Amino acid sequence: MYKRVLLKLSGESLGGPAGKGLDTAWLEKYAQEIATAAKAGMQIAIVNGGGNIFRGLQGVGKGFDRVDGDKMGMLATVINALALKMFIQAEGVEAVVFTSTPMEPHAKYYMRDDAVAVLERGGVALIAGGTGNPFFTTDSGAALRALEIGADALLKGTRVDGVYTADPEKDPSAVKYEELSFDEAISKHLKVMDQTAYALCADGKMPVIVFDMNATGNLTRLLNGEKVGTLVHP
Repeated sequence: MYKRVLLKLSGESLGGPAGKGLDTAWLEKYAQEIATAAKAGMQIAIVNGGGNIFRGLQGVGKGFDRVDGDKMGMLATVINALALKMFIQAEGVEAVVFTSTPMEPHAKYYMRDDAVAVLERGGVALIAGGTGNPFFTTDSGAALRALEIGADALLKGTRVDGVYTADPEKDPSAVKYEELSFDEAISKHLKVMDQTAYALCADGKMPVIVFDMNATGNLTRLLNGEKVGTLVHP
């Protein structure tokens, strides 16, 4: 069903249950899931957050300037991408880290055609550094890159199995949506993505699927067309 996708992972997910630092067990688990899908012929680009290391917005009011704080957050995403790259390579799949601002020799400067070339030869492109600008989240960066590379869908990997009427970890009566429109998600104040990311996806007619990345095999099942998670569509 999906040949080329943009997978969005939060920084906290790479930090394991604690959501902080880098959890090698979870990095290995994610790498195995991603490598299995890539070996099956799926084209996967990845945008990850950096909240397990530093989140710029949370630093405001604690002595951090918003602009410099966001720059630190962007650098945190590069650290995460480099870590995930090593684990994907250990699974026998090529992985290349691209950054939104020049950071050679640590990673390659992002050019869409270069990232697509990696995907087309069976590798994984990790696109780090957000949009390269402060005041934009990595969700917005993921939406932007998904549109740029011509992805069939933006997959948002979380630790819950979709979008609910409320936080299912706090409200046991929360009901899962099988699918909904961007307008519905916005009007119901469902925090799937920020407003800028919503606008980009809606304008570019980019479907978003929110799913549980922690469930073994979910990524491959989703890419093979099985109904997994919640579909958010234009």
